[in-house]
Amino acid sequence: MDLNHWFNKGILPKNYVNNMEKYQENLLAIYEEFQLQEQPELDQLQQKELRAIVLTEDWCGDAMLNLPILLRIAEKAMIDVRILKRDDNLELMDQYLTNGKSRSIPIFIFIDKHGNEVAKWGPRAPKVQQFVDTTMASLPAKDTPEYDKLFHEKIHTLTTSYQKDKTHWDAVFNSIITTLMS
Repeated sequence: MDLNHWFNKGILPKNYVNNMEKYQENLLAIYEEFQLQEQPELDQLQQKELRAIVLTEDWCGDAMLNLPILLRIAEKAMIDVRILKRDDNLELMDQYLTNGKSRSIPIFIFIDKHGNEVAKWGPRAPKVQQFVDTTMASLPAKDTPEYDKLFHEKIHTLTTSYQKDKTHWDAVFNSIITTLMS
């Protein structure tokens, strides 16, 4: 699989964000508010000359949280980012399934200047995954009449928390940096 091909097929983050139909305002709000301090890790990453392929969709609440954090890291570490919509690029997506079965997004594929995979991150930071698991634990079985209503309420809870709870932002940042530095 030629990751350079996929990178070249991707669109610039600015173009992706400008064409978002859902969560654009929320993503931009996180992006504007999340600011990075000078950190030695970011200088070290800059020396690696990384590029990133992002598999995502604009309806994804996890992407709304994770993408602006990645973009801030990319600015400081000079990581060139390209975005692909998951549903239009299933051939690539199916190479990065979560737990070997789920097309969970976003997925960040970091490559070197030759197109070799250096690291993969996503769809969630471990601390955010714990929050999601705890939030969703009280859902009834999918075949119960109230499931859909309660599921949408839980998604709203998650999305709101992603927007406002900066500990999620820090968890995502730390998780991405840890992945890239290992």
